[in-house]
Amino acid sequence: MAAFWHQRGRRQENGGLGSVIDGLGSVFDVLLANARLVLGVSGAAVLAIATLAVKRLIDRATSPRDEGDPKAEQKSLEESWQDLALIKTTPKAPNKQRREDLSEPLLSPARPLVPGEAHNPRVCSAPLGAPQVKSSPLRCLTLQEKLLSHSSQLEVPEIQASLVLQLARNICTQLQNFLRSKCPELPFGRLFLKGALLDGLEVLAADHIHLMLPVVLDAGLWSLLSGEDTVVRNPQYWMIKRIDLGYFPRGCSPWDRFIVGRYLSSNVLNETLHKLLVASINWPAIGSLLGCVIHPVVASRELKLEVKHDQVELSITLFPVVEMENKVLLAVPPEGLVENLWLESFYRAEVSRVKELDAGDSGARQLCLRILNGVCRSQPSLHKLSGSPVTHVILHLSDTDSDWAEESLADRFQQVLEELVAYLEKGVLPSYFNPKINLFSGLLEEEIDEMGFVLYRAMSEPEILLK
Repeated sequence: MAAFWHQRGRRQENGGLGSVIDGLGSVFDVLLANARLVLGVSGAAVLAIATLAVKRLIDRATSPRDEGDPKAEQKSLEESWQDLALIKTTPKAPNKQRREDLSEPLLSPARPLVPGEAHNPRVCSAPLGAPQVKSSPLRCLTLQEKLLSHSSQLEVPEIQASLVLQLARNICTQLQNFLRSKCPELPFGRLFLKGALLDGLEVLAADHIHLMLPVVLDAGLWSLLSGEDTVVRNPQYWMIKRIDLGYFPRGCSPWDRFIVGRYLSSNVLNETLHKLLVASINWPAIGSLLGCVIHPVVASRELKLEVKHDQVELSITLFPVVEMENKVLLAVPPEGLVENLWLESFYRAEVSRVKELDAGDSGARQLCLRILNGVCRSQPSLHKLSGSPVTHVILHLSDTDSDWAEESLADRFQQVLEELVAYLEKGVLPSYFNPKINLFSGLLEEEIDEMGFVLYRAMSEPEILLK
């Protein structure tokens, strides 16, 4: 008891601080005495720990300092930080339960948080007894896997492809019968279909197909003149010249009616066929017979038909074609005043060569070509790269890189992009079958710049082309 009064006296000497401390001590005692009743066992334990820490701080603040110990002040500060840490780490008492919470199932005891987990609002504790499901880590697809997945999305449904081909063949038959009855004097050959859908290179949708109309010429009355030797100076175009007019005057050939300046005019032939398609053929009757609606496109320079069926919509383009001296020439004159030019087509040779190379080494050239054609069709700025330009790049690349196995598809895909960018920078893409021909000659400078910019960005991140 004497020690108690002695201690109390020393506290009173500190400017009345002892009375305040005594009052706080009494409050703490009352709180501790009633904590178990008010807060429960766990709440009382929490309050006791916090009270003990505060009492230590008060006792240390009021106890006399050992003047002879130089480390007393430092020791006091260290103990104070430890006590503050004890208070901070003390878990908060649970909130008072609501009545509706009493019916909730008990949760599993709290587990210590993993560093960084406290800041992740999506992490939560699982209910007691719930099955523990191991979350598999997110798997990032490689470019190879993305290309193969994208290729599967480009496949045209078999039902749709079959319907389109059937419609096109029926229209082809009706057009063939009309030409034979309307123009019996013109020796047109048998019409046939051509396009990526028939060659296994179909992409995105079976919505277009080409209809080839052979123009049969007598080799003794006609010869070819390269466009490189004319004023156009373009080796991709040819002129079909009427020869031996002294021995075989005009009228000896049924095609003499389409001559302009001794040359068979692709433009005049197209205009004649355009009039037949628009004004002479009863397309509503043919469409009713075939279960579809057929409209010739009047405003187009091309000979084009639009076909609408309940299940598909189809665009058919008619091309008069001349085959002479191992060349395939289409009646597709360039825009301008020159109307006697025929465009040399390498499509048949392109498809044949790609399939031949793939058959020789079980390569993935056709797969790569199908993906790239799909990319060009889905990107408006790359439309003019689809078809021949991409095919010729792949053929050029096949001469230098022989590894075209499916496992190397991603490497070859990126390499084709790099080659395309390099050709666009030069503005020249030489034809695989005739290096004198520049396949970019028909592109504007602005188009080349735009395509080069898109592909240059894709070189570092080719996945953006597959979206």
